[in-house]
Amino acid sequence: MDPRKVAELKGFVQMCQSNSGILHLPEMGFFRTWLQSMGATIPPQAEKAGSCQGGCPCGPPPTAASPPEPETPVLSESEESEIEMDREGVIEPDTDEPQDMGAFENTEITEEMMDQANEKKMEAINALGEGDLQKALDLFTDAIKLNPRVAILYAKRASVYIQMQKPNAAIRDCDRAISINPDSAQPYKWRGKAHRLLGHWEEAARDLAMACKLDYDEDASAMLKEVQPKANKIMEHRRKYERKREEKEIKEKQERIKKAREEHARAQREEEARQYGSFFPGPAGFPGGAPPGMPGLSELLKDPELLNAMKDPEVMAAFQDVAQNPANIAKYQDNPKIMALVNKLGSKFGASAEP
Repeated sequence: MDPRKVAELKGFVQMCQSNSGILHLPEMGFFRTWLQSMGATIPPQAEKAGSCQGGCPCGPPPTAASPPEPETPVLSESEESEIEMDREGVIEPDTDEPQDMGAFENTEITEEMMDQANEKKMEAINALGEGDLQKALDLFTDAIKLNPRVAILYAKRASVYIQMQKPNAAIRDCDRAISINPDSAQPYKWRGKAHRLLGHWEEAARDLAMACKLDYDEDASAMLKEVQPKANKIMEHRRKYERKREEKEIKEKQERIKKAREEHARAQREEEARQYGSFFPGPAGFPGGAPPGMPGLSELLKDPELLNAMKDPEVMAAFQDVAQNPANIAKYQDNPKIMALVNKLGSKFGASAEP
């Protein structure tokens, strides 16, 4: 018999002596049956201790666990509201029923109605000068009913709503005025002031800037200088929030890719083990890897010569034959292809030839 095969068999027997649990592996059933038929006594299988960390037949070898990465804080969708902002001058929103906006679509406007609307407007301006806000409001409303297609009437009434601390009503009037004449500065000015009363800093800055662009106004410019820094602070905070959210999404995507790759690699290793692990009754075919000092299956499969040999149907048939009965190795001593692979495996296992 080939001395190197004897040395390999001797190494396998020594391994079984040092770790009898190998004999209880499922794929070693044929070997246990043969030993028992020869009158041998198989040591009982040791119970698996709960502290088993690998390095034995009951589980894979331990791997160094990387320290857990700190979790990315979950950002609230309303985080912008948490900015500390000076809210001096900000009031509670008005909740009145929407004001009369006039029959904008269906009214046929005559010259007489236009003249009457103009008279009402002048009376409202006079009442406003006298400080009678409610009278001015009613007169502007009458003028709007007579001629609902004049943007300045809505803008003027919006200015009254601002003085009455009713910013939402003012915004409704300004929206209508802008829809009629988007090139008028007055509606943007009053809508900007309404947003400022509500603490809508970005909207206020946008409208006041448009008002100054269309027709420079010192009052609108002064208020713009007040609200612009607050609007900038909110925009910067939002940009920072968006960056954090994007970074969080990128990190989650990378984690998903990493897990998918790990799962793919694990499945590939299991498939390789299923295909090749039981073809030879040496330690490389054992689940959980080879004993200390001996190569594992993954290491053997990195050897191109071994991998190509395993793909040879003749070699695979021989290995299956030997797996069922190790004594059948004698049938292949004159087959150089089979013996070359056996010798290669013997060198991998660190077995030395013995006379």
